[in-house]
Amino acid sequence: MKIINTEQVQNSLNFAELIPLLKQSFSKPFHMPQRQVHLLAPEDHSKHDAFALLPSWNEEVIGNKMFTYFPDNNAKHELPGLFSKIMLFRRTTGEPLALVDGTSVTYWRTAAISALASQLLSREDSQHLMLFGTGNLAAYLLHAHISVRCLKKVTIWGRSADKVQKLINEFSALYPNINFYTSLDVAQEIPYVDIICCATGSKTPLFNGELVSKGCHIDCLGNHMPNARECDSITITKAKVFVDSLANTLNEAGELLIPIEEGVLKVENIVGELADMCKQPEILRQNADEITLFKSVGTAISDLVAAYLVYQKVSYLL
Repeated sequence: MKIINTEQVQNSLNFAELIPLLKQSFSKPFHMPQRQVHLLAPEDHSKHDAFALLPSWNEEVIGNKMFTYFPDNNAKHELPGLFSKIMLFRRTTGEPLALVDGTSVTYWRTAAISALASQLLSREDSQHLMLFGTGNLAAYLLHAHISVRCLKKVTIWGRSADKVQKLINEFSALYPNINFYTSLDVAQEIPYVDIICCATGSKTPLFNGELVSKGCHIDCLGNHMPNARECDSITITKAKVFVDSLANTLNEAGELLIPIEEGVLKVENIVGELADMCKQPEILRQNADEITLFKSVGTAISDLVAAYLVYQKVSYLL
């Protein structure tokens, strides 16, 4: 059994390969039971330490992503709050194959799924991306979205001006044909954006849905809490809504749960899951004026596919 570290994951993955592989994998049969998140001290509402299990399998491989969440780690122990590993087993025999670093895989698959959804839902002539968020995912998201659309302009919003500028400097050098800008006035910028990608920890909407123009595609991936959201109910009611996993988003995503509670969204109005999007092109964008929205909270099968690709590459190299 192989132990695969962060460096090996980073050296193995690229979006040109990962995005079409994920599309292919979501088009084929797979199994993904409801993930289990266990609070380690459920009797103490002031503590949020947790352990989670995310199983899945397809015709080739079985996997279980495991992660621990200790939000006080940084302050108390100078450690990350999240640790993650993905265990892989051969589908035909159950033989253990590898233990893969889950944190780095998560960055890659999250950005790849975001870009895949944009590839399927945004207008093919989309040229202007607005990214909300400058955290660990930001660079992955920029690379991924640039790989699927011929972008000419990228506007970046973040709470830290230094982080925004660092991203702009880095990506301006990497992609000289794209103009990168700092967001100065969200309300003035949103009406002219083709793709909105939200990857923040914000508990309240990042923009006014009334300002979203026809033909825009919106991607919300930062929030995993039922009482928080990155977009408002107006945005949801204007959009054709898709999700990565219906079971998971209806358990975790305030972007859907809040408008459902308000009575402005019905579950049956959600058009489909990512697997449906990959298999049924007739449910996707039908014209240039439609507003589309993709809400994701992460899926075990995308972890499995990315981790198994890393395993195959590392095995070949060895």
